[in-house]
Amino acid sequence: MAETKLKVRGGKPLRGEILVRGAKNFVPKAMVAALLTAETSVLRNVPLLRDVDVTAQLLRAHGAQVDYDQDAGVLSITPGTLRLPDPNRVNTVAGSSRIPILFCGPLLHALGEAFIPDLGGCHIGSRPVDFHLSVLEDFGAVRNAQDTGLHLTAPRGLRARKVHLPYPSVGATEQTLLAAVLARGVTELSGAAVEPEIIDLIAVLQKMGALITVDTDRTIHIEGVSELHGYRHTALPDRIEAGSWACAALATRGDITVRGARQADMMNFLNIYRKVGGQFEVCDDAIRFWHPGGALRSIPIETDVHPGFMTDWQQPMVVALTQAEGVSVVHETVYENRFGFTEALNQMGAHIQVYSECLGSKKCRFGRENFFHSAVIQGPTPLHAADIEVPDLRGGFSHLIAALAAEGESTVRGIDIINRGYEHFMHKLSALGADVEKITD
Repeated sequence: MAETKLKVRGGKPLRGEILVRGAKNFVPKAMVAALLTAETSVLRNVPLLRDVDVTAQLLRAHGAQVDYDQDAGVLSITPGTLRLPDPNRVNTVAGSSRIPILFCGPLLHALGEAFIPDLGGCHIGSRPVDFHLSVLEDFGAVRNAQDTGLHLTAPRGLRARKVHLPYPSVGATEQTLLAAVLARGVTELSGAAVEPEIIDLIAVLQKMGALITVDTDRTIHIEGVSELHGYRHTALPDRIEAGSWACAALATRGDITVRGARQADMMNFLNIYRKVGGQFEVCDDAIRFWHPGGALRSIPIETDVHPGFMTDWQQPMVVALTQAEGVSVVHETVYENRFGFTEALNQMGAHIQVYSECLGSKKCRFGRENFFHSAVIQGPTPLHAADIEVPDLRGGFSHLIAALAAEGESTVRGIDIINRGYEHFMHKLSALGADVEKITD
């Protein structure tokens, strides 16, 4: 299979305006939620991403009708008569996506059975499916292992249970919500994730007729109802992509206006951005990010679940911190293996050391587990061109930022991964004046 790579001639500030549409971490989940009713649902502000395409193909494989106006960003889903497709087809369509596991709750309600293929995703740390399976089994599902994955059945339907998550997992929270809204009884979910994408999913489910209450202590109560209806909803913007472009402006000494970015979803990021020395201006429908000139400042950062500093903001910010004066310390508390991308940055001239110790004040799951989850960045260090292999989605975009900031011509391989989370990123690079060229071997 031909490899796609980018030739990046860096050292040029990115300047201009780009548009960020619906959040990658929300849109596929809202698409899955449409299976909870036979009625048509309409989702707006939908980006053209690989994960959206995979979810649409999986919906079609299960018998749903999916229509997508890519230019308008409007997606219509009519489940109709659902069916369980051939496992090989599910595996072929899903590939490395973890979306299929979220189909389980809606399919168990609609069909009494579901199938989970072997799950993939970015290799940045443990994303166990144990939470998902234990929740479904507590609700009454029975699993049977097969060569191609897991087959689940619900002989007596799904029944509400108390669910406690030992860690506020986004995926496990989504799984519980999608299973509980039609389950018999009241589900009490404690230790839940409360990210903006979760709240937007709850808003979708409420529009469909669900009864969901979110308490201040990360407890969510879901009263099961007998039926749900179609929804019409506009997806919240992608705060991860917005933060990535903001960091690109900082690292390249540029000036980027991100249309669609929303202050309310990025307040912690904006605080860090300002502390580092970046400037921003909040407009009615956009945020402008720019490097004001002069030196950037080194700072300590600790990632955390919402409302903390998002782990997906960490990697692009580390690239910017290589250009800050002094020593910055980043403590990653969400994923244990998220600093692998720093090896390429060091090859480009950065000075980053990673440690297994917890270099921060927050309680961390990874202490004394020998995971390299803390990083010390000494700066400023001029970056130079290199031959880079994209490791994962967020790390890959961070490598791209580094190549754009570096002097000389870099080669970035495996860029197709970036399409999973960044809509039209090549067009956006061109709009910002980047000197890039796509090459296929």
